[in-house]
Amino acid sequence: MPLIPEEPQIHEKAQGPRATPASGRTAPTPRPVPGPRPAAPPRPGRPGPVRPAPPAQRASRDTAAAKPGPAGPATPAATSAAPQIQLIPATPDGALDAAEEAVDLLLDSGRTPGDVLVITTGEPHPWAAHELSFGDAAYWAQHDAGDDVFYADAAVADRAASRAVVVVAINGGPEAAAATALTVAHARAGALLIVCGDPQRINSVLGAGV
Repeated sequence: MPLIPEEPQIHEKAQGPRATPASGRTAPTPRPVPGPRPAAPPRPGRPGPVRPAPPAQRASRDTAAAKPGPAGPATPAATSAAPQIQLIPATPDGALDAAEEAVDLLLDSGRTPGDVLVITTGEPHPWAAHELSFGDAAYWAQHDAGDDVFYADAAVADRAASRAVVVVAINGGPEAAAATALTVAHARAGALLIVCGDPQRINSVLGAGV
């Protein structure tokens, strides 16, 4: 009889150790640092200010899910007589960028744009300069609408209404402008006051009775 060759036996491969995915860590919320400025939504029918990022970037933040905010979530104004103060060291050239990064983190943490007021001491924020090009009345109409972040120069910030969070950018200007901005900001901030600038300069003003 012809011999039937044996069928080779198929051995199951020994399974090696499975790669165990590294346990996920929740990265701590970064402190605001100088970064690109986000785009402010343009007014209907008018071109928006010249800014690096598209308007859709701001819109996506408006609907972002609530996440832990920078340096701890802000507490409601009703729980404290004075706002919490957060200092972000920055040079005059980087203070406005640091303030923008702080605004981004606030919106990402669940704050609505209408909760935030930004005050500058030196060069106006591009959004403020753009809106003022349509006239003072149109500019303050944006403030009264209360549905977006509002940017004001220290010289006119006392006209702004109180908001839950006030961000101050010490981006130049005379010492008097910094003192005015911090005084107004402290009075207008309901829950949180964020100051971006030189710590020594800020502390000297805050220590003078703000």
